Amino acid sequence: MPQSSSVKAAPGAEAPAPEAPAARSWPPFPYRPLTRISLWVSLIVVSALWAWGVWQRRWIADDGLIVLRTVRNLLAGNGPVFNAGERVESNTSTLWTYLVYFGSVIGGPLRLEYVALALALTFSVAGLALVMLGTGRLYAPSLQGRRALMLPAGALVYIAIPPARDFATSGLEGGLVTAWLGLLWWMLVCWSQQWDLRAGGGGRPGTGLFTAALAFVAGLSVLVRPELALIGGGALLMMVITARGWRRRLLIVAAGGLVPVAYQIFRMGYYGLLVPQTALAKDATGDKWGQGLIYLANFNRPYALWIPAVLLIALGLVLLAGRRGPWWISHSAAPAESGWLAGRIQTPAAVVTFMLFSGAVQAVYWVRQGGDFMHGRVLLTPLFCLLAPVSVIPVVIPDGTWFSREKGYILAGAASALWLAVAGWSLWAANSPGMGSDATRVTYSGIVDERRFYSQATGHAHPLTAADYLDYPRMRAVIVAINNTPDGALLLPSGNYDVWDVVPAFPPPPPPPGVSPESWRREIAPHTVFFTNLGMVGMNVGLNTRVIDQIGLANPLAAHTARLEDARIGHDKNLFPDWAVAEGPWLKERPYVPQYLDEGWIREAQAALQCEATEAMLDSIRKPLGVRRFLANVLHAADFTRYRIDRVPQYELRRCGLGEPPLDGTPYTGLPATGP
Repeated sequence: MPQSSSVKAAPGAEAPAPEAPAARSWPPFPYRPLTRISLWVSLIVVSALWAWGVWQRRWIADDGLIVLRTVRNLLAGNGPVFNAGERVESNTSTLWTYLVYFGSVIGGPLRLEYVALALALTFSVAGLALVMLGTGRLYAPSLQGRRALMLPAGALVYIAIPPARDFATSGLEGGLVTAWLGLLWWMLVCWSQQWDLRAGGGGRPGTGLFTAALAFVAGLSVLVRPELALIGGGALLMMVITARGWRRRLLIVAAGGLVPVAYQIFRMGYYGLLVPQTALAKDATGDKWGQGLIYLANFNRPYALWIPAVLLIALGLVLLAGRRGPWWISHSAAPAESGWLAGRIQTPAAVVTFMLFSGAVQAVYWVRQGGDFMHGRVLLTPLFCLLAPVSVIPVVIPDGTWFSREKGYILAGAASALWLAVAGWSLWAANSPGMGSDATRVTYSGIVDERRFYSQATGHAHPLTAADYLDYPRMRAVIVAINNTPDGALLLPSGNYDVWDVVPAFPPPPPPPGVSPESWRREIAPHTVFFTNLGMVGMNVGLNTRVIDQIGLANPLAAHTARLEDARIGHDKNLFPDWAVAEGPWLKERPYVPQYLDEGWIREAQAALQCEATEAMLDSIRKPLGVRRFLANVLHAADFTRYRIDRVPQYELRRCGLGEPPLDGTPYTGLPATGP
């Protein structure tokens, strides 16, 4: 194994930086055996603890079941939609949806829930392993010829936090985000040391294949989650700035942009929007700073996250003080033709700064957005970014070679003490009760521990399948209600958890000759369920049953209403059920509609649906899709994304310049005048 220079520095003096290893050596920065073994032991132990902790909290959330409903439609040939015949993108992570789809194709008869669970667990463990390997590679140049223990630090902090283990599965894209960040971090560290590896073999840093692969991974950011484009786009920008020659820049742009640009064109033409409908439903361009600060405090308080923050910052300072020479590669070592700016950007120091800055930007973005209703979920990504550079840390064993033994022992002792404090906090946080008694109650903050909430509500410690959610209030009753309405009906949730309010459908036409009335009714009877929990309903009913919500995740009308300022975070829109009655083939007068609905509102909503702009928006996703429709949607996607309606039918009529329909009874004009 190649060793560093054997020239011994004077006690207390800084030694000269070691000579660069041979360009063709692999690995380029060989560790001493102790360092390599400790790194892999740390990786294996932490990965095993992480996998065990995630498995102990395995589950699939209602939102995760929304993804699986879309996958069911893909498998049935209905396209990537939530409801057949209505092109709505109800999933935020495009890549996660298609990965589950391909996994289900390969898995064959395996339940979709188990496919999603296996993928999420695999991605979560792989992401943590990759981030530790990337950080080990980061410190490698300064550890050549030195004995050091590589100990997990930031990785311990991350796996100790209960929400991290909760959303490593959950049926959502959390595991995929972890894997993508871990892979990007490892590749960026390799890229930052590329100057020393230009003569490496195929696929190693310095080759066109590696450059294209890194650009491709960075470009996937927007398909993993839209806001991750801030990270992926930044990585691509760094690569373009440092690239040598227009051909290499063209390669980066093509590899990084081809897939996301192609999908964006598809999204605009197929869904008629610039963003997933989930972003439209939550108005991702809005801001709720006050709620965001509440969310941040809600994440910090149960685990005292400020403690590991202080400890890891101190550890970082100790690492800087104990570096043998610059642990980053000086810009002067890069080829002269690379340019002044490129020589400063393509360095480990710049990559570390970029990752820390990205984590801070992601945190600010989510605080501005107001956070989420799921405890801790959206702050896990920024936390992972901030922890990446210290996911593992080297504790150098003093040998008097590069420092005096006294200084070496002080630095090693300080690093060891801080690491023990981090490990102690991690042990405490891993067993924290989290939000405590408020975990399953929707309080004024609107934030709950989603896993505990559904575990309690269903009676299952690990609600994993759609069948488990049949024990959630109203779920068995909805199956009964559909079976009891063979002619079709709109089902509205009532105050009784065992009963649904039924709005009957118009009587069906006579069956064709030779078709029994029973078969005909089952074939054409329309059913729609209007309920917030789309996933559990959608996965427990047939694909011929339309499932819509009032907040707009699957309901295009609700998605195009204005965001309510004081609504529960993540449930920022609330469309009145009168609209569901108005737009469907349902009987719209008493005694067929529930008492809490207003016949006048239903008629006004019917009239408001005749608004030309509203019809155009709905036609873009409901009319048959041909080349002409696709191109028209691409041209008008920005207009459809900006379009908003008023959720009060009378106000919507005024907004659209339509006259009010004739209403029964005397119109309400307010309270009578009073006074002397």
